Amino acid sequence: MKKITILLIVLTAMMSCKPEPKKEEAPALNAEFEAVLNGYYEEGLKLNPINATMAGDHRYDDSFPNLLSDTYKAEKKAYYESYKGKLSDFPDAELTDSQQMSKAILEWECNINLAEFDYNADLTPVDQMWSQNLFIGQLASGASAQPFETVEDYQEWMQRVDEYLEWLASTEDKMREGIEKGHVLPKSLIVKVLPQLESQMEEDVEKHLFYQPIQNMPADFSEEEKTMLAEAYSNMITNKIVPEYAKLHNFMSTEYLDAGRESSGIQGEPNGDAYYAHQIKKYTTTNMTAEEIHELGLSEVARIRSEMEKIKEEVGFEGDLKAFFDYVRSNEELMPFTEPEQVIAHFNEIHERMKPQLEKLFDTKPKTPFVVRRTEAFREKSASAEYNPGSLDGTRPGVFYVPIPDASEYNIYSDESLFLHEAIPGHHYQISLMQENEELPKFRKTLWYSGYGEGWALYTESLGKELGLYTDPYQYFGMLGAEMHRAVRLVVDTGLHSKGWTREQAIQYSLDNEAESEASIISEIERYMANPGQALSYKIGQLKIQELRKKAEDMLGDKFDIGQFHNQVLEPGCVPLALLEDKINSWIEASK
Repeated sequence: MKKITILLIVLTAMMSCKPEPKKEEAPALNAEFEAVLNGYYEEGLKLNPINATMAGDHRYDDSFPNLLSDTYKAEKKAYYESYKGKLSDFPDAELTDSQQMSKAILEWECNINLAEFDYNADLTPVDQMWSQNLFIGQLASGASAQPFETVEDYQEWMQRVDEYLEWLASTEDKMREGIEKGHVLPKSLIVKVLPQLESQMEEDVEKHLFYQPIQNMPADFSEEEKTMLAEAYSNMITNKIVPEYAKLHNFMSTEYLDAGRESSGIQGEPNGDAYYAHQIKKYTTTNMTAEEIHELGLSEVARIRSEMEKIKEEVGFEGDLKAFFDYVRSNEELMPFTEPEQVIAHFNEIHERMKPQLEKLFDTKPKTPFVVRRTEAFREKSASAEYNPGSLDGTRPGVFYVPIPDASEYNIYSDESLFLHEAIPGHHYQISLMQENEELPKFRKTLWYSGYGEGWALYTESLGKELGLYTDPYQYFGMLGAEMHRAVRLVVDTGLHSKGWTREQAIQYSLDNEAESEASIISEIERYMANPGQALSYKIGQLKIQELRKKAEDMLGDKFDIGQFHNQVLEPGCVPLALLEDKINSWIEASK
């Protein structure tokens, strides 16, 4: 017995002295995988040269491929299939954590883009809100990403316009095919496109949008160069642009309008339910169903209405909530401006007021400059406020565009939440920090997932009080109104595209629950009709980020640091929401 006891003591001692097993070292950066990611990015720029221009890469400023051609579609499909196939060559164990995230993102990218080929979205290539003809107008103005600094820049733009006009000409063929196959725009959207086309049929060259770069030629151009370019642009407008737009206008105002759908939602098209399910996944980056989202929207609308009732009581308004909406919309005290410049100055003042508090919530801020601009006149009447990113190298600023058709009717009640969302710390922080992050491969610096990007921007609206804003009850009501606007979207988008709602039903539901003007609501409903599912992304993303913040606060207690949480959310750039959730959960565990 004594010998056994001694033996046990010796064995125990030996075990206690046994060295700790070595932790597996994290794999080094896989250079071969990085080359694949870089190849994906570089080939993607050739396929989508406009993306290169927007990123500040000017190698392809003269290019605009015909996105509707069979050749282009075959190249695009082969591109995604090729890179999806390459991913299987790289087991996760051979990749760093960041590379594993890149692999998961690239797989998502390939799958969601390949799924798009199962539908006929290219048979409705022109609409009033999202199509290429509207975006090209921004570039044509000379105030966007297309450079107009050298004679070569001006010549490259003319080459790009020639290729763009090939795309524009092919839209008629696609729409004719759409008529045959039952894929056409609703009539109510077609009539909104017509004045946009008419604006490019201006025969007075000097008044034409595409002539603006000539009106603003650099002073160091020689007189000979100025004369040469002015003549070339005049000929381009008179002999190419105006006739092509007139031809498309004639088709859309007659044959296409006659064939337009009476239905409002995508259910009115063949395979509409399946396409809408795809759009939900694409824009929310979740597997939620239309029914789940509709019910969530109804719940959120009810919750926000109760908060709005409190503000109505606080300001002493007697009457129901709908009457309060009308009061806020028409309150002349909330429309104090007479000139567009005053609106721009108002947003800059909001920025100055919140700057001291930004230091408390964000310890990482972008270097890319930022400006507020009025939306260009040619699209101002049908445009929403929006943010356009700066260039990757930070030389072109991020721009917050504000439509101001009539400054005297501009209502400021929601401007604080609008600035937080579209500008700082919303889209400008999120996109600029992503572009400036040297740890990210290039393809992730220009990615856009609406569920994350719009979710983040809507989440930042809820930070107003922490940033020293919303001291005026009307501005706080404006924030609630903006959140209600996104909650209503869950109801009306799914109503339109999965429940057979009419345009008029959706408009009425919005009027019953929002403080937006009727004109604004009509524009919004038609926006949802043109791009099913996009409007769902805001609230789905916001709720996920709020859920993750609450989880971190609950689990970390005194260790929770709001600046670090924001770093963690912003650090990976735009990602599908499931990948963001995995990242935050890992951070919470590591922070315990």
